[in-house]
Amino acid sequence: MLKWSLIFMVVAIIAAVFGFGGIAGAATEIARILFFIFVVLFVLSLIFGKKFKP
Repeated sequence: MLKWSLIFMVVAIIAAVFGFGGIAGAATEIARILFFIFVVLFVLSLIFGKKFKP
């Protein structure tokens, strides 16, 4: 999921450079949403993850 967030961020930067403001804004919002979902899932996996067996 973090990979997709970075891909959308690169798309947003490239679109902004070429002057496509609407596409850049949409890609930025998608990247932001995916990043926050990644962070939430990462924290949940740290809290509720499998315990190590000795």
